Amino acid sequence: MLNGKSIMVTGGTGSFGKKFVRTILEKYSEIERIVVFSRDELKQFEMQQDFPMGKYPQIRYFIGDVRDRDRLVRAMEGIDIVIHAAALKQVPAAEYNPFECIKTNVIGAQNVIEACLSSNVKRVVALSTDKAAAPINLYGATKLCSDKLFVAANNMKGSRNLKLSVVRYGNVMGSRGSVIPFFMSKRNDGVLPITDERMTRFNISLDEGIQMVLDALQIMWGGEIFVPKIPSYRINDVAEAIAPECRREVVGIRSGEKLHEEMVTETDAINTVECKDYFVILPSMELWDVEDFIRVFKGKRCELGFSYSSGTNSEWLDVKQLRSLITQHVDPSFTV
Repeated sequence: MLNGKSIMVTGGTGSFGKKFVRTILEKYSEIERIVVFSRDELKQFEMQQDFPMGKYPQIRYFIGDVRDRDRLVRAMEGIDIVIHAAALKQVPAAEYNPFECIKTNVIGAQNVIEACLSSNVKRVVALSTDKAAAPINLYGATKLCSDKLFVAANNMKGSRNLKLSVVRYGNVMGSRGSVIPFFMSKRNDGVLPITDERMTRFNISLDEGIQMVLDALQIMWGGEIFVPKIPSYRINDVAEAIAPECRREVVGIRSGEKLHEEMVTETDAINTVECKDYFVILPSMELWDVEDFIRVFKGKRCELGFSYSSGTNSEWLDVKQLRSLITQHVDPSFTV
């Protein structure tokens, strides 16, 4: 699928970007070019140590910000596929610096879209988050806006051979700032701060998130939001898995947090199709024949009132499974 293609990854020096680049280099031996687009020169330098030019001559590094449309247009020359992973993601930082978050996550998304329209890009997948479904914090609201922009851009493409879709998934296991590495850092303190004992979250590994993006590139028609079916965990089970000997101290839900995360809301369900391994939120405007889509992917429409929430999920990770996944995806030396 990617052999002979040129690919650009915005936010390419982040956790997703680096792992995505490594994955496609391992899977596809004849990729024409990979453009790593990011604003941090130090992270690009560090990434070049992992991917030296002598061994990976197809990788190019572009300093740039998605807030700069002209730079995006220049970086997309000769690019076939864009993966949009650049974003400001820290909820407290977004609440304190709201317009900075809007500039990157909303205006930056529109800049990516306009640069694609000005170039010869064929396919675009933008990364979203569970916080974009019924958002209660600014970060989630900006990602919802971004999702809407990428979906609606399929109306603007005219006769161009261009498809734009979105992949939305939950917490990436072991990602920076997430609960698992936070709890692991607190083990020696003897106390784990728990926001609320009822709290649940979706869980996905970085490898699974990358595979969902690759799947979306292969099957997208343009305008869909792909939501993988993934398990949930309870916050108390995470605490037990990591540090059963620690006392748990309830500190209360932080501003902008939910007890449970959603990826498909009741309102979304009206336009959602369930397939074997994922849900697809269809575009609200008619871009193609929905019944054809359902038939091709052997899907079925979700029932009225359905929602996909971490609190009512049908698949759960227990303590033993969490420990195994932590060893596999976060810290190979982890023991209890």
